[in-house]
Amino acid sequence: MNTPDTGQSQIEFTVNGQTVRTAVLHDERLLDTLRKRLGLTGTKEGCGEGECGACTVLLDGLPVNACLVPALQARNRSVETIESIRPERLEHMLDSGATQCGACTPGVVVSAEWIRRNAAALRSQDARRLMAGNLCRCTGYDGIIDGLTASIEADSHAANEDGGPA
Repeated sequence: MNTPDTGQSQIEFTVNGQTVRTAVLHDERLLDTLRKRLGLTGTKEGCGEGECGACTVLLDGLPVNACLVPALQARNRSVETIESIRPERLEHMLDSGATQCGACTPGVVVSAEWIRRNAAALRSQDARRLMAGNLCRCTGYDGIIDGLTASIEADSHAANEDGGPA
C-alpha cells in the first residue's frame, strides 16, 4: 500500500519472530529500517557497500548484507538480526577469542549461526570460505573459525546424545 505523495510505502514483515508494520522510504535500506525505525541497533554498518559483512542479517533464512537490500524487499518476508541469537549460542565464539573490537561481531555471529543451521554446507565448502563475506581486522579469523567449529561440534554432540538435531 502506498502512502500518497510522501515517497513512502507501508510494509509488513517479520523481524526476529515478531510481525512489524512500518513506513519506509522508497530508497531506504533494510539496514536503516532495522536500526532507525525499529531500534535494532545490533546490526552494524561497516562499509555501506556490501564488502565487510558487518550488517549481515538472515532474510528468509539466508545471509544478506542489509546495507544492500532495499527495505521494500523485506515486505512479507522474515528477517533475523543479531538480537535473535540466544546468548548461549555465543559461548564458543567468546571462549575462542572470536570477538575483539566488536565492529564485525554481529555479522560474524549471524553468518556463523547460518552455518550452524546448515552444517551440511561444510561438506562442500570449508568454514573459512563460508565466512569469507565477513571481514575482521582484529582476530585474524582463527578465533572465529575455532569458535564456529566448536559450536558445530557441540551441536553435533548434543544431537547424538539427544537422538536429534540440536
